[in-house]
Amino acid sequence: MTSVSSAARLDLDDAVFSENSDRVPFGFSHNLHGLMLFENEMLRSLSERYAAHPEDYFVCGSASSAGAVFYSVPKTPLKPHEALDQLEAGSYKILLKRLERHDGGFRDLLNTLFAQVKGQLQRNRFPDEAVRLESSVFISAPQATTPFHFDPEVNFFSQIEGEKIYHLYEPSVLAEDEVEPLYVRATTDIGQVDLARWDPSAEHVFRLQPGAGLHQPQDAPHWVETVGSRSISYTFVYETREGRMRSQVRSFNAYLRRLHFDPARPGERPTRDAIKAAAMAAAIPVRRQIGKAVRSVLRS
Repeated sequence: MTSVSSAARLDLDDAVFSENSDRVPFGFSHNLHGLMLFENEMLRSLSERYAAHPEDYFVCGSASSAGAVFYSVPKTPLKPHEALDQLEAGSYKILLKRLERHDGGFRDLLNTLFAQVKGQLQRNRFPDEAVRLESSVFISAPQATTPFHFDPEVNFFSQIEGEKIYHLYEPSVLAEDEVEPLYVRATTDIGQVDLARWDPSAEHVFRLQPGAGLHQPQDAPHWVETVGSRSISYTFVYETREGRMRSQVRSFNAYLRRLHFDPARPGERPTRDAIKAAAMAAAIPVRRQIGKAVRSVLRS
């Protein structure tokens, strides 16, 4: 095991990254499972520190099925370290969020890995300015299921211990009116969609072992299952300035749809997109102004 997070790496293929980044899921290899940060004693100590920060952890049981409503899965009042001690008995899943706030080693790891991704973005002339960057650890019991949903950020997901099966769709399978409601709330949350509507043959299925990872584009629907042993996974997510602007356009479009308009998709009318995004950036902090902002842009 190594304690030097600067030695950590994601093995990202230039051609695969260039062709698929934030559009199509793809796999990669990594060496994170060799870091001391993920040893049992380190994770136990970290989980105890999280007990005083309930806003930064989430502990729940397994979903009954992949198609379950996401927030129907019962939460537990257990603290992370308590759930860790009863992980298999309770079929628990533990999410430790924003690791970089709570541990200097994880902060260094995040900065190291994102520097690699940022280098790829720059080489491929993709937008590279991150407006939100966060990391998390998932600790899951065997035979646990996370139900179908999508997330408002780009994700690089690495398996550290055990096996995890990741069922992932491209974000293009979603219609705009399915994506827009998530962004109306202007909060970092999940989007709920109906798994029964989607063709399993369109899934990208990744059987993740330690040393394997995947890239999950923003808004890519997915569900996840563990198999016969405890699973530990590490992930970091980010929003770019362009991605946040796209989210603001979708928020604006949701209000247009309530007024029975059929708005253009983000990217189809860049000049109008900029106007919509600016209106929502100003109006969302004061929600009662949103309708006024939408009507103002329509008049213009």
